[in-house]
Amino acid sequence: MLENETIQANQFKKMVSIFIIGTSIILLPTILASEAKQDAWISALVGMIAGLLLVWIYNALGRLYPGRSLVEMSREILGSWLGTSVSLLMFFFAFILTSLALRNLGDFLTSSMMPETPIQAIHIVYLCIVVTGVRYGVSNIARTADLFYPWILILFVIFVILLIPDFEFKHLQPVLGKGIQPVFKAAYPYIAFPFLELVLFLMLFPLVKQPKEAGRAFLKGTIIGGIILFVITLLCMLVLGAENTASNLYASFELAKKIKITEIIQRVEVIIAAIWFITIFLKLIICFYVLVSSLSQTLKLSEYRSLALPMGMILYSVSIIISPNISYLISFDSKFWPLFAFTFGLVLPLLLLSIAVIKRRMQVS
Repeated sequence: MLENETIQANQFKKMVSIFIIGTSIILLPTILASEAKQDAWISALVGMIAGLLLVWIYNALGRLYPGRSLVEMSREILGSWLGTSVSLLMFFFAFILTSLALRNLGDFLTSSMMPETPIQAIHIVYLCIVVTGVRYGVSNIARTADLFYPWILILFVIFVILLIPDFEFKHLQPVLGKGIQPVFKAAYPYIAFPFLELVLFLMLFPLVKQPKEAGRAFLKGTIIGGIILFVITLLCMLVLGAENTASNLYASFELAKKIKITEIIQRVEVIIAAIWFITIFLKLIICFYVLVSSLSQTLKLSEYRSLALPMGMILYSVSIIISPNISYLISFDSKFWPLFAFTFGLVLPLLLLSIAVIKRRMQVS
């Protein structure tokens, strides 16, 4: 870890919140409504509670090995060879997640806002910014999150207030009309996307200047991000209804199109688009930083910046071929990604935590 690579606990909290909002603010309502229908907002609550339990596990692991990243603690817990193998698996997880985040960005822009622009051009532009940002270091990434965070909250509050006249509470009825099973079934992909992805923040955990506050910042960031996603899902239910939400690929973007104040204020979807552009960019750059730093630490390189450009070039190619179309990507996110994410976001951290606790007890006895 480089000495100047540090972030404040408050910045860490904001990075976690923005990461959770990320691509989820656009895709999540559709995924939840497809399964839970009018009870999608309950699924959002269930997912947030599960997310807090996951963060508790990550915090417990981080407290056991202060000043150690996920790669470093894997080596310390499992030994050199097995720990390196686990680190390579986590690198693979970060690589796939970064590729999917980039592809989500390209698909959204080409299908909703710039249909005549080639997706390759969008990926190149964003990757150039991301690679440059990572080369400047995590401290600059944290300051960028610090700068944009209040604007995200302000735009979100404006968005909610403007939608209040369109609320129709009949869209929430009947509550639990088909029982509790669809609620939990819908919450399953939501836990994976985005809460299980938070395991990547164990690479940033040791960089927090105030180690004792890092755990609380992690929990607070998860709560704030979860509440925003819950509110977005509830808004989609109240304004669009379950059927319209489930049938619209980007439901929250369609939600913004409903806002009209006389003939003067229209096309307010730019608000949700602005929130999404900021959050997806910061999620993408955090994923990319974890990607190159995990590989650097696994290979025991002195610094990670030299990996940024070649990794960006590889990522560009993979993001194009990873999915043939947006329908395939949505299907992958809801059906296959949860199993993948549970393996890396729950099974591996629990395994590391269990072995670490056993080793500590054996040393004490």
